[in-house]
Amino acid sequence: MNGIYYYVIAFLVIWTIAIVFKDKLINYGLEVNFPLLMWKTQRLRGFIDRLASLAPRFWKGYMNIGIVISTGLMILMAVSLVYSLKTLMYTPTVSLIVPGVEVPGSPIFIPLLSGLIALTTVLIVHEFSHGILSRVEKISINSIGLLLFAILPGAFVEPNEEELNELSRPAKMRIYVAGSMANLSLAAIAIVIMMTLSSFVIPAVFDEDGVVVNRLTEDGNAINYLSEGMVIKEINNITINDSQSYQKAVATLKPNTNINIQTDQGDYSFQLKHNPKNKSLAYMGIQAKSNKVIGDDYDNQFYTPLLWILIPLNELLFWIFFLNFAVGTFNLLPMKPLDGGHLFENLLSYIAPEGLYRPIVTFMSFFIGIIIIVSLVVGFVGVTL
Repeated sequence: MNGIYYYVIAFLVIWTIAIVFKDKLINYGLEVNFPLLMWKTQRLRGFIDRLASLAPRFWKGYMNIGIVISTGLMILMAVSLVYSLKTLMYTPTVSLIVPGVEVPGSPIFIPLLSGLIALTTVLIVHEFSHGILSRVEKISINSIGLLLFAILPGAFVEPNEEELNELSRPAKMRIYVAGSMANLSLAAIAIVIMMTLSSFVIPAVFDEDGVVVNRLTEDGNAINYLSEGMVIKEINNITINDSQSYQKAVATLKPNTNINIQTDQGDYSFQLKHNPKNKSLAYMGIQAKSNKVIGDDYDNQFYTPLLWILIPLNELLFWIFFLNFAVGTFNLLPMKPLDGGHLFENLLSYIAPEGLYRPIVTFMSFFIGIIIIVSLVVGFVGVTL
């Protein structure tokens, strides 16, 4: 089933329950103001207090470094986005990514289960870090919870706005960068573990035996012939032993020609299309990955079944890295209401009066917002037309 149907079913169930039982659920912290659904709780404030009190000097020192890192990334993201204007109409920079859903215009597909787990880590570390730094700076937390804006899920930590506004600029900036720094830190941890697994552990335990069809896209012809899980053995009489030989075989393909594929479940032939992003390249509509088999040294051991956990774990770590890095850097764009917009505003307040820096922040927020919207529209329309 396409992942979009799971989302539709889940949102229909959630909103139906919220509306029907609104009067009862309000006693449990639920607020229903369509299109916004919020669940607030006070229960996790003690946990955040304990984390904040463990090492307040560390949190402040780390986020002082985070201000410098975040400022650099904010400038880099803004410059990259502006630089992308020259290619905006045919290669959009920003695209929507939803776990389990093939989004038109997005070159990235995130698996449903590992994508949702990774997205959960994004929300947890981001919002908890805002809460921890708020408590380190002696700011009260009014509530913690989850939200649903129509069909867009999220989480929040709600600090006391009056107390926040009274803080010094460095203290405010430490709170603003905390979420993105937590995402980037988790991304760094995930990529180190993933690289260790993929570079040393998995090659030692597994051997490659061809490539397996991981996913079939709807805009290619392969979906009408092949199935996910098939192992590709040959392409146009070229033997496929591993990912490298697969890439070499794919490089020989030409658009609008026939392809012959031999798999572990039979032989198939169909016509190739041209790549939606480059019409000079052939397009099958196949996303393949290396087919792993347990090496002889590790086969038929009592622990052999446990070794298969390494493959999905490695994939999960990649998506934890990818989503935390993507959300962490995107959130640093100098655009309100993103944290980068608040950071940008506080930095400008050092060198310009309020009457000057506020219009600058408003303009940047509007300008970047337009680029993002146009990128999404161009990506979607360019693919669907």
